[in-house]
Amino acid sequence: MTLFGTIDTSLYEEQIRDKVRTLVAEMRNIVSIPEPEVFTSDPVHYRMRAEFLVFHEGERLRFCMTDVSDGVKKRVFIDHFDPGSELMNFFMPLIADLISGNPVLQKRLFDIDFLTSLSGQTLITLTYHKKLTVEWESAARELLRKLRETGRHVNLIGRAAKQKIVMDEDFVWETLKVNGKEFHYQQVDNSFTQPNGHVAEKMLSWVQNITRGIPGDLLELYCGNGNFSIALAENFEKVLATEISKTSVKSAQLNIARNNVANLKILRMSAEEFTEAMNKVRSFRRLEESGVDLDSYECHTVLVDPPRAGLDEGTLKMIQKYDHIVYVSCNPATLMENLRILSETHGVEKLAFFDQFPYTPHVETVVLMSRK
Repeated sequence: MTLFGTIDTSLYEEQIRDKVRTLVAEMRNIVSIPEPEVFTSDPVHYRMRAEFLVFHEGERLRFCMTDVSDGVKKRVFIDHFDPGSELMNFFMPLIADLISGNPVLQKRLFDIDFLTSLSGQTLITLTYHKKLTVEWESAARELLRKLRETGRHVNLIGRAAKQKIVMDEDFVWETLKVNGKEFHYQQVDNSFTQPNGHVAEKMLSWVQNITRGIPGDLLELYCGNGNFSIALAENFEKVLATEISKTSVKSAQLNIARNNVANLKILRMSAEEFTEAMNKVRSFRRLEESGVDLDSYECHTVLVDPPRAGLDEGTLKMIQKYDHIVYVSCNPATLMENLRILSETHGVEKLAFFDQFPYTPHVETVVLMSRK
């Protein structure tokens, strides 16, 4: 199904059943798995962020997307976007009307991005093929004033080559409810965040539940802005997490303070670097400056949430040393490749599918593996 504008929600139940059926069959060809738990999405307004191309029809600005479903690129105009959050759909026609006919704001604008949150905040980014001048900044400030007249919490960013003008913040605050408790996360422009807010809440709640009662400390690789590690900190004595992105590490530190988490440390290291540090292959200045003594942690559990490429060979071997592995995957293909290796030492104890990406072949998969 192509996701442009209006969604036929009658197809939702069938599409999630088909995805789960296919994935279960593929996984059972590789490893023994329990009956999975399946967590569905809202059928509409589930995406908290989206990017749109801009088409200029005379003085009229229109949102458009590219359809490549039949192998030929086609421009599709949209006035609303059912997958997008209600906030996104609220601002789309308004910003199109306000920019249309304004040459300073409209000229050479080619992309508009929206980042919204369940807590009611919106960040809109306008991207241009031109230098942003003082005149543009004045016009953009007036645009933001009119957007704020709606009473909504909204900020604006202007982007061009080697330019980024922020009015007045380049992030939103998200509040996720996890097993009845609220957690607060700063989500920064152009950084990774979970795209489906309500499904993210279900993921955090499930992982929190399955790790409750496991003794010792927790190690998390690819922690991003602290999404999992902050919610799981209450289940463990200490948590050590790694992330390579400077922006994400900065947000994670802010989120740790905002959520009053006292037992969580973040290291700015890649998974590969951390593996080398654990194996004492070489020393790292960032690790020494952090004051973290790796030998002081007794981690029996490791959580990995890797990019679509999955885990490298060294990291796979390293995490096999832990009693419990929580593997969060956005790519079933690389998950299955990694499971083939991990199943040599660990068995799948629990399995869940989270429909982060409705009406697409993609699904977020989480497995809990324990040493055989």
